Amino acid sequence: MRLGQKNISLKKKMAETNTKQFVEIREIRDDSLILKDGSLRQIIRVSSTNFELKSQDEQLAILAGFREFLNTLDFSLEIMVMSRKLNIDKYLAVIDEIIENQTHDLLRIQAVDYAKFVKELTSLANIMAKDFFVVVPFYIGPRTEGGILETAKSIFKPAETVKSLTDSEFNSYKNQLRQRVNLVFENIAGLNLAAKILEKDELIDIYYRFYNPEVIKGISKINNQ
Repeated sequence: MRLGQKNISLKKKMAETNTKQFVEIREIRDDSLILKDGSLRQIIRVSSTNFELKSQDEQLAILAGFREFLNTLDFSLEIMVMSRKLNIDKYLAVIDEIIENQTHDLLRIQAVDYAKFVKELTSLANIMAKDFFVVVPFYIGPRTEGGILETAKSIFKPAETVKSLTDSEFNSYKNQLRQRVNLVFENIAGLNLAAKILEKDELIDIYYRFYNPEVIKGISKINNQ
């Protein structure tokens, strides 16, 4: 029995070690990600807008603004949409409490009907909560761009590790990265969207959800090369 437990423990440690090889993040310093190849990332959380509810002129203005935003960039970035099934258990608990404490018969009936409607709606359709992010990179030295085949190969090999950055190197690279982030901020503001750079705790949270698919239900990416 003890031998079996040791084998299970050993297999678990080997699996964790193998998985870590494929995690590209080396460390999170301040509000920046340092990857194993020495490059930096800052992540901007961006608010959303309901495009379908806009008038045709407003939609055209948004598309024109987004096109202008992309044309101002001389570097690549990544737009990430993180989707997860909306958990409304707490909301339903609040409604149940209202129903329990409601003394007016008509209001109580209406609240019961509303709670029933919400439960049926969520059982029939997957109501998703979405978060939107812009990932701004800074690469140290020239970046080689591979084709589709090279990209596919890179998925199945561990990230290469370079030496740790000194404080002076990190501050220098971060200042250059911040210039890019400021440019992105200006363009996002021009689209009437709110933006915020994720801090260390927020970065830890988002990547915990990213690497734990049971927490987040889906993720899609749109790359701007």
